[in-house]
Amino acid sequence: MNRREILGVAAGAGALAALAGAAAAGSNILPRREKVRVAFMLGDSTNVIDTAGPWEVFQDTSVTEGGRERNPFELYTVAPTSELVRMTGGLKLKPDYGVADAPQPHVIVVPAQRSTEASREWLKRASAGADLTMSVCTGAFQLARVGLLDGLAATTHHEFWDSFAEKHPNIELRRGARFVDSGRIATAGGLTSGIDLALHVVARYFGEDTAAATARYMEHASDAWRTA
Repeated sequence: MNRREILGVAAGAGALAALAGAAAAGSNILPRREKVRVAFMLGDSTNVIDTAGPWEVFQDTSVTEGGRERNPFELYTVAPTSELVRMTGGLKLKPDYGVADAPQPHVIVVPAQRSTEASREWLKRASAGADLTMSVCTGAFQLARVGLLDGLAATTHHEFWDSFAEKHPNIELRRGARFVDSGRIATAGGLTSGIDLALHVVARYFGEDTAAATARYMEHASDAWRTA
């Protein structure tokens, strides 16, 4: 089976009808876009797999429209400045943008990291115009710090449940959830759970068939991304 067969998703009236039916049923579909801009917010000590897992999902997603296969996601990194960021394990990455000049994203991914006041201000501002903001692992603390989780349910890495609950009693902490999707805000438990949440986001944009094809291509065995 070639890449097109693995990743390709049939387009046309049948696919559009399925999407329309799902929308009518009240499913959590995100706006169908030609290109979905995904910004990965980085900072000092950003966790590598929190970042790389969702990045791999979005870079491997493919849709077929009018007989043409394409990737519908445009990925870029945003940090307090455009200077090198030191991630976990000593990995160094040069961000595409600093917060002062980053374009408005449709999706924001917030991995575990040490944020700055400038990056938190950008997160709050950019999230207001995004389709969805998602955190991975203790990235949930960053969402909570800027008020994005107020009154919502959320999850985070299991070693930080007690700390999160103590610091943010107004947020319903769901211990043990792979991820929690509240519509425009979603949180993943930690590390590899970010892959499942990213696949879930793919399904919300382009349907479960597209997400399943991406998971097969990645040889990702978990079906947890199908959880609503």
